[in-house]
Amino acid sequence: MDRKIILYVLAAALLAFIAIMLFPGREGDPRPKLPWDIAVDDQGRASVFTLTLGESTFADARRLFGEEGEINLFAHPGRDPVVEVYFERIYLSGLRADFVMTLDVPADTAERMYEHGLRISQLPSGSKKVKMAPEDIDVVTQVPIRSITYLPAARLEAALIESRFGEPADKLTEESGIGHWLYPEKGLDVGRDPDGNVVIQYVNPGVFQDLLKPLRHEQAETQKSDR
Repeated sequence: MDRKIILYVLAAALLAFIAIMLFPGREGDPRPKLPWDIAVDDQGRASVFTLTLGESTFADARRLFGEEGEINLFAHPGRDPVVEVYFERIYLSGLRADFVMTLDVPADTAERMYEHGLRISQLPSGSKKVKMAPEDIDVVTQVPIRSITYLPAARLEAALIESRFGEPADKLTEESGIGHWLYPEKGLDVGRDPDGNVVIQYVNPGVFQDLLKPLRHEQAETQKSDR
């Protein structure tokens, strides 16, 4: 009997998730904020979750989520430092996800913020994670969002991705088995691993090729090694 109850609960949870994915926005949200609802304005700026890349700020994201977010500066070998904000376990229109946002901080400003850092941690990748000074955090609060990475809690089937996001302009598969659905006209890359874990990246269409370069490079290297 206990086992039947457990199976019933699991089935009910699964049906609830499917209902949310198929009929989202029924939680009283007059303006559902869904990951596949992307608009590009006449200036080439992509909008999703009511945030417009290159215009909406870190402060706007805080107001939308009702959370402060965890902000850090990352220094990667051979690249300019970047400022990122992490929002954990955010619910929008019934869907739960984590968000990572890169802020459009100029390279020279980020370098100065690195020098002001309160604590520097060495990461296994060779990058450095820097706890920023409070005065620098105040500065970047009004800085526009450059990119958004959306990490849904639920695993998604490939068919559901195409059902919601549409037919991609192109598809790529990494050597690791991670598949990418590419939508350059929307500045969108939907990555899915073989287990169904998904990472969705949003940038403005004008810089989509920068997002694509590492994938194209890996694909070329894989093809070269297969010859």
